[in-house]
Amino acid sequence: MKIAMLARNAQLYSHRRLVEAAETRGHQLDILNTLRCTVHIASHRPQVFYNGEPAIGYDAVIPRIGASITQYGLAILRQFEMRGCWPLNESVAIGRSRDKLRSMQILAKHGLGLPLTAFAHDPKQTSEIIKAVNGPPVVIKLLEGTQGIGVVLAETEASAKSVIEAFRGANVNILVQEFIKEAGGTDIRAFVIGGKVVAAMKRTGAPDDFRSNLHRGGSAQLIKITPEERSTAVRAAKRMGLNVCGVDMLRSNHGPVIMEVNSSPGLEGIEQATGKDVAGMVIDFIANNAKVGKTKTKGAG
Repeated sequence: MKIAMLARNAQLYSHRRLVEAAETRGHQLDILNTLRCTVHIASHRPQVFYNGEPAIGYDAVIPRIGASITQYGLAILRQFEMRGCWPLNESVAIGRSRDKLRSMQILAKHGLGLPLTAFAHDPKQTSEIIKAVNGPPVVIKLLEGTQGIGVVLAETEASAKSVIEAFRGANVNILVQEFIKEAGGTDIRAFVIGGKVVAAMKRTGAPDDFRSNLHRGGSAQLIKITPEERSTAVRAAKRMGLNVCGVDMLRSNHGPVIMEVNSSPGLEGIEQATGKDVAGMVIDFIANNAKVGKTKTKGAG
C-alpha cells in the first residue's frame, strides 16, 4: 500500500513512528509537507501537486495538519478525497473538531458530558457568562488555541472580567468554562481507533499549572478507565466522525466531562505511558479499511 502523510515536520516522534510502523508492515509512507502541496482545480480532473510534480498513486492519506494551517491543510485533503484517496480522518470531520464551539455544540446535542460552557460576543455580557458557568473560578479558552496555549484560569470575578474584556477588545473569540476543581490538575487522554479505545493515560500538570498538556511540562502514566469513560470517548469520536482521535476528559463529581476531541493526537506520550504500539494500530486500521472512493462525504462540505 502507498500512503501519503500531510505533515510539516518529518522529524516529530509521531511522524517517525508512523513511517516506521508502515515500513515494518511492507507499506510505503511518504511525508508531504502540507505547505508545498498545491491544488489544480478543473472539471473532472482534481489534482494535487507536490513540489511541482503530480501526487498520484496513493491509496490512503494521513492528515497531520497543524492547527495554524487548518484551512489550507483541509483544502489539500479535500483534493485528495475528490481523487478517491481514502483519508484516515475526513476533512469535514477534522474541520468540525477544530472548531471548539461547534464541537461542543455537537457533543452537547447528543448528551455527552461537558463542563458548563458559555460563549458571548459583547464584553458587556461578561458577568452573565461568568455566572452561567458557576464561576468564579472559570477557565477561559481561545477558540483557536491548541496544546494548552491560550488557556487561562481566572480565580476571581475581577480577573475573569479583565481577561475576557482584554480578549474581546482584541477581537479574539473565546469560550468560558466551569473549573472542575475535583479533577486536581489531571485529565485522561483516551486514544480511539476505529470506534475502540486502544490506549489510555492520565496526564498530570506541571507544579503550579492547572493545565495537564505534556507540551506544557506535564507527565503521563498508564490508567485503567471506567466503562463510562470508555463509552464517552467512543461516542465522542463517533459524533465527531473521526476514525482516529484523542479524547480528553476530566473526572468530575458528576462523571466524565469532555474537554476536547483531538483529530491529530500525538503518539509519544501515549506510547511511552502505555507501552503499546499505537502507531502500528493506526497503520493496521488503514490497511484493513482503506478503499478507493470510500470517503463518506466524497470531499464535499
